Amino acid sequence: MYIMNRVPLAERMRPKKLSEVIGQDEIVGDGKILTEIVKKGEPVNLIFWGPPGTGKTTLARILANEFKADFVEISAVTAGKKDVEAVVARAKLNWNLKTRTILFVDEIHRFNKAQQDAFLPHVESGLITLIGATTENPSFEVISPLLSRSRVVVLAPLSKDAIIEVLKRAVKAEKVSRRVTKKALDYIAELSGGDARSALGDLELALSLADKVDEKVVIEAAGKKVPGYDKKGDKHYDTISAFIKSMRGSDVDAALYYLARMVESGEDPKFIARRMVIFASEDIGLAGNGALSLATACFQAVERVGMPESGLILAHTCIALSKSKKNRDSADAWYKALGLAKKAPNEPVPIWLRNAPTKLMKDLGYGKGQKWESGFHLDKNYLPDSIKNEKIFKSTQ
Repeated sequence: MYIMNRVPLAERMRPKKLSEVIGQDEIVGDGKILTEIVKKGEPVNLIFWGPPGTGKTTLARILANEFKADFVEISAVTAGKKDVEAVVARAKLNWNLKTRTILFVDEIHRFNKAQQDAFLPHVESGLITLIGATTENPSFEVISPLLSRSRVVVLAPLSKDAIIEVLKRAVKAEKVSRRVTKKALDYIAELSGGDARSALGDLELALSLADKVDEKVVIEAAGKKVPGYDKKGDKHYDTISAFIKSMRGSDVDAALYYLARMVESGEDPKFIARRMVIFASEDIGLAGNGALSLATACFQAVERVGMPESGLILAHTCIALSKSKKNRDSADAWYKALGLAKKAPNEPVPIWLRNAPTKLMKDLGYGKGQKWESGFHLDKNYLPDSIKNEKIFKSTQ
């Protein structure tokens, strides 16, 4: 039977070098920001923004090690004024010893403005190199002076493949590869929601529960069932399709159900909001011009607020769009216009519609009869002659 170590598996499996980091290819690797910072040998103030379990603390520790700096780690949840004063005093001693001090503030968004202000002069002077970690949008949670002196680095949730790679590395290190089925690793990754720490915790508990870890043991360890949903699989596309068609059919209950399924399964809320922005123009269109503004505001709010509260914003917008009258006149006209542009891509613009910046062009009739007046209209064909009788927009209202 697997005996759980006093040090959690997630802690034991923390990467010690940038080359060991999995799933953050946008910020680690040749030409990427963190790798380049290390190459230059000069630490910079950073704000790591991303969901839990994506490696914010790990990356901060790796950077401190690369720069051979004194690494001080505090949590904004528990730290007070005395802790801040102690960090500054320690940094001053390090300065005299020609040692850099890197201060890592976990959940920096929990510090109020006055607490963040306390770091500012020491960050400005270079006494402290600050690395903050937050799950909230730093634009709203970190004071502007501190933000302007820092580089925001966005960490994405780890993909399912990246989580599986983390798990494979762990079972190899623990020498338990034969005890864990491939399907079990897939289930753990599916449940993780992109959180490597959560995935490793589920694996460790599953190993302690049974000699052979399969899907049933994973469900027991995790305490919940695996959703029948894969962000890249058929069920992903089936569910978003059902969601859109339910709103199109004005079935509020069905639309909310499919919305909740996607949210519960870990779908990116911005993906759902983007689809509602498209729906507002394509399916509601001229029947309710305010729908596009509502859907756009929904996307912006979801982007700024984050989950789980964004579920309320998505539901509000979903209900409004479902209950709205529907009209496809603008969408139909657009698709017809695209088809006509492909059919007649090079037809000459009528001379009287062209710009006339020179006397020669005016003499040739360019812009003839045009006036810069509100509502001005000439009784002429605005379309090229070859397609002058085409009707693109047809109103059904």
